[in-house]
Amino acid sequence: MALFIAVDVDPELASDSAASRKLAEVCPVDIFKVSSSGALEVIEKNLDECTLCELCLAVGKPGQVAVRKLYDDSARLERRA
Repeated sequence: MALFIAVDVDPELASDSAASRKLAEVCPVDIFKVSSSGALEVIEKNLDECTLCELCLAVGKPGQVAVRKLYDDSARLERRA
């Protein structure tokens, strides 16, 4: 399966359980999930469902979440300061 989107989450943000829950809450296509152990998971099979809504970019500090458009030379969407 070819992927068109990749998501990068800063490890510091991924280790924050409240931020991880917020990522899972805001994503309309369920790209993020919090496991029973509290770890953030990126659900790879849902990545191509990304609508580029940018709601995930608002979680955490600027640059901690980025969406890369693999079809566009990995153009990077991220919140800037």
